[in-house]
Amino acid sequence: MSLPDPETQLTHLDVGADGESRRIAMRVLPAASDNGLPTLVWLGGYRSDMAGTKAVELERHAHATGAACIRFDYSGHGVSGGAFADGTISRWLEESLAVIDHVAPKRMVLVGSSMGGWVALRLIAELRARGEGGRIAGLVLIAPAPDFTSELIEPNLTDAERTSLAERGYFEEPTPYGPDPNIFTARLLDDGRRNRVLDGLIETGCPVHILQGMQDPDVPYKHSLKLMEHLPSDDVVMTLIRDGDHRLSRPEDIERILAAVTAMSGG
Repeated sequence: MSLPDPETQLTHLDVGADGESRRIAMRVLPAASDNGLPTLVWLGGYRSDMAGTKAVELERHAHATGAACIRFDYSGHGVSGGAFADGTISRWLEESLAVIDHVAPKRMVLVGSSMGGWVALRLIAELRARGEGGRIAGLVLIAPAPDFTSELIEPNLTDAERTSLAERGYFEEPTPYGPDPNIFTARLLDDGRRNRVLDGLIETGCPVHILQGMQDPDVPYKHSLKLMEHLPSDDVVMTLIRDGDHRLSRPEDIERILAAVTAMSGG
């Protein structure tokens, strides 16, 4: 269920050239003052958008504390342009980098939900490769799904789904989160293998807090435990929520998420 958006202006950023160009929609809340608080950056999940409960509550929290906040929709999501079927981790990562480069916050706390957790980890790797890892003040991951294409989808493909991938280039899967089925393309799966992060140690250079529901039907909590094994830093905290589902959008879940964000923000 979506909540009314706070009073932030909808703006747009064009990403990509020629046939790859797509218009990315974003809402940027400026900081109340030069208070030194890191900017909160929302990275949504697969087929979610910036008008979802957690994203809106994050901006409300930023407004209440005086921090800046960035929300945006990947291409093919929400009110951004582009076709969803063209989406890949590389494509959505490119858009995330473009938004951050455009807004240019000095310091950030990345808040990644589900697939957004994967994008966040890749985003940090790209920033560190550019010598900008120090801009990341912290990382909050909500039911993170790094490598979900190769770890959670491909091992469980049915014969019918494999046939559909080979013949049609995609397969469909019913979802309880809406009337339309999820669409997984061969392009997404192929690109997912090139963006794997669970093949070795993941260096973030910042504190990490993972929040994971133990009743999550989409991303088993053991997947978050596996992620934690790849994070070598001692400054990694995991909160397992015994009755939590995948969305973690209940008031008590939001409270836990915002507490983690506050701790990362230094106040």
